Amino acid sequence: MQVGELKPVLDGLYESFNYPDSAADPIHIVRRWRTARDREVVGLCAAALAFGRVSSVLQSIERVVALMDGEPSAYVRSFDPRRHGRHFAGIVHRWIGGPDLAALMWIMRQMLDRSGSIEDFFLEGDERGSRDVETALDRFSSRALELDIRAAYGRAVTRPGVAYFFPRPASGSACKRLNLFLRWMVRRDALDLGVWSRVSPARLVVPLDTHVIRVGRCLRLTRYSSPGWRMARDITDSLRRLDPDDPVKYDFALCHIGMMKACGFGRRGERDAPRSAVAPDSQCPLRGYCHPR
Repeated sequence: MQVGELKPVLDGLYESFNYPDSAADPIHIVRRWRTARDREVVGLCAAALAFGRVSSVLQSIERVVALMDGEPSAYVRSFDPRRHGRHFAGIVHRWIGGPDLAALMWIMRQMLDRSGSIEDFFLEGDERGSRDVETALDRFSSRALELDIRAAYGRAVTRPGVAYFFPRPASGSACKRLNLFLRWMVRRDALDLGVWSRVSPARLVVPLDTHVIRVGRCLRLTRYSSPGWRMARDITDSLRRLDPDDPVKYDFALCHIGMMKACGFGRRGERDAPRSAVAPDSQCPLRGYCHPR
């Protein structure tokens, strides 16, 4: 089967998810704010914490934004790590603690002080003619971690937790959470916010998580078996053949059919299927297109 044959089914899957509240997702928290300056601040916080169980992710994001007094951008622009850092002391998300979140606020303040917006800080490292955002992302993370973080931690730290928020393609990372942030900021439809206007959706890279990996391999969208930047780019290149202008539009649906257990991977299909078979469920929307082996 050629990748192009997937277009009707993936377009239909995209449309079935393309409405607000189609599934529990951190983007719904970001959508509460109306201005671009607030949405990019909340968006970066929400994407940074988008790992682990959805319920835990949403709870952690809510605890962070509750500290912002309803004005995220204004809060960050006046953030003082010595005065405000202690407010994060009780927040823990997996291995991320309060000082790491305070460091994220402090880094964002320095981005805003230096460039005026997170978008402008990102664009300062962009190569406009490049095929995707690889170079821009790499420079965004490296430049972010060159900013002062000692004020947030109160001392020099060898491996600061805030570095987890700023991975780099050059290190092989798929940069799932940063690509998720870019999807929210750049794309515009019923789900994504379209806050940024100077990055083309055609240059985005799919946010690679376990669900996208599984579905991507089953649909033969990638030749790679190991997660990382090469796989994320490979899956994106396959999706670009379906929609050159907006390849990442399929991400939300591909991810959430796995999260909602709609994907039949690894489950028995028909009653008479052998127990050893890896067959798609009869209700799986990708049945007939998926090749688990």
